[in-house]
Amino acid sequence: MRALALCFLVTASSGSPAAAQLRGHGGPVRALAVAPGGAVAISGGFDQAAILWAIDSGAALTVLRFHDGAVNAVAALSDGAFVTASEDGRIALWRAGQPEPERVFTEHSGPVAALAVSPDGLLLASASWDGTARIRPLTGGPVRVLAGHQGNVNAVGFLPDGRPVTAGYDATLRIWPQADDPAGVTIVFTLPTILNALAVMPDGEIAVAGGDAVVRLLRPDGSARASVNVGPNPVIALAPSPDGSRIAAATAGGAVAVIDRRSGAILHRLVGPGLPVWSIAWRPDGQELLTGGSDRLIRRWDARTGEPIGPLAMPRPADALAVYHGDRGAEVFRACVACHALTSEDGPRAGPTLAGIMGRRIATATGYRYSDALKGMDIVWDARTIAQLFEVGPARYTPGTRMPEQTINRAEDREALVKFLEHATTTR
Repeated sequence: MRALALCFLVTASSGSPAAAQLRGHGGPVRALAVAPGGAVAISGGFDQAAILWAIDSGAALTVLRFHDGAVNAVAALSDGAFVTASEDGRIALWRAGQPEPERVFTEHSGPVAALAVSPDGLLLASASWDGTARIRPLTGGPVRVLAGHQGNVNAVGFLPDGRPVTAGYDATLRIWPQADDPAGVTIVFTLPTILNALAVMPDGEIAVAGGDAVVRLLRPDGSARASVNVGPNPVIALAPSPDGSRIAAATAGGAVAVIDRRSGAILHRLVGPGLPVWSIAWRPDGQELLTGGSDRLIRRWDARTGEPIGPLAMPRPADALAVYHGDRGAEVFRACVACHALTSEDGPRAGPTLAGIMGRRIATATGYRYSDALKGMDIVWDARTIAQLFEVGPARYTPGTRMPEQTINRAEDREALVKFLEHATTTR
């Protein structure tokens, strides 16, 4: 296993002002969780790192570098341990101060998108793009496989009675029977949109949301109680307040809606720099929210007023494509820029830098940890192979890749992308 890299440890004096933003990730902040005591948070990023934070001082206590892909999900356990899960399909359980993960779970064959801990703290659930969710006892024992979704499983949770709940790209919400109920039946509800996120309230009500930007509140039997439109952009993440009275919904447009669950009214909208907000977490007292987004920052908010805590810096990452304005290939590449840099100075993100890609053998860029499947392929990147990659899709052209599945249907757009890469990635 790769060693855990220790970062700087900074302690703030009791009189120091609160840190408004937590800075340290080299890419979008994909996942957030707050430890039960409320002083420490863990975040996961597209930069393949997880970071432990002292929230009030804004200090990065430890940087965990183990995964071979974006860290998509994190969880904090009641005994002080942390869990990270990644695009590489692996789940790692960490103890503070230990140089390596205490345990690594490798049952999934695709990226892990979400984690959840059962109400009694004994079970860890994971949702994966391999089409399954899996439930594992944290004390050891057989892993339960929940199979039935037709496509990516994007979210997972537990009802108060311990039954797992999942939601996925197939627009279904599924409530699974308990493991010790052999006669139990899975309850399936089909909703009108792909589902990205779910949250279970202390009383068992389920909030679920996705592509149509509507947060739906469902009773444990699946019947709808209320719906809240937080649009116009899709909802990426949901988080209930500790007492269950409010729900925070993060969107791809950058705003976060704080919803009063009983009335269904939007209490506040937390407005940042207008970039996607990927993750949300509440501090245990319910008075503060943390958000993580594409600006690579973790921001702190007063959940009672919707105002930022401390000065609200509004930096947007420099637009690497601004100098290519009007170039059709650059516009096509814009869908790739969150995961790939064009220059070696920017280094790897969720994917390797593309600097010098033309004529480079697959899986050989320095500074990036490739999957074993790619290391054994005989592909050299050039105009022909890059065009083929996007004509047939990464899953078929480079089986075993962790790259999200995507194709470029128009030959003209593939040609424009190749021409753009030929001049934008040339190393000098």
